[in-house]
Amino acid sequence: MRAVIRTYSGPGAKKLFAELEKNKAKIETLIKPVKGLVSYSLVNTGDGGMSVTVCKDQKGIDESVRIAAEWIKENLPSVATKPTVTEGSVVVHLT
Repeated sequence: MRAVIRTYSGPGAKKLFAELEKNKAKIETLIKPVKGLVSYSLVNTGDGGMSVTVCKDQKGIDESVRIAAEWIKENLPSVATKPTVTEGSVVVHLT
């Protein structure tokens, strides 16, 4: 399994996560069909936030990153901030 964490901070990040919360149903419908998706979480830290995606393989990770970036670019261009992306192999995954 692979995981990716996209961390949004700095100018616009707080507003970005406020908007993501308002649109969480739409976000869910976009992410659910990602092939190999194991789990997906959006975490609001108060001054920004992060998304945590776990997929069975790299293709799923790449697709989730593409979908997220595309949606933000199309729907929230004025608040979009470039995330810090951290990616790697999952060592332990508990649900």
